[in-house]
Amino acid sequence: NNLIKQHRQKWGLKQTDLAEAVGWKQSRWSNYERTERTPDVDDAREIVRAFNHLGVVLTLDELFPATTTAAA
Repeated sequence: NNLIKQHRQKWGLKQTDLAEAVGWKQSRWSNYERTERTPDVDDAREIVRAFNHLGVVLTLDELFPATTTAAA
């Protein structure tokens, strides 16, 4: 499941609005939603900032939860 897409749809936002909020093209945003592209830490922060800019209060951890691995 892609939390970026889930939150966008939950809040009724358009890819173009979120992409424009951080100065990206819609196609870049779409690539993240389709997992064709994986955001680095800086891009992940920009994605959170886009949601926040449009009134959706999310944290980095909510949108990109940490993955845990078992200790060897």
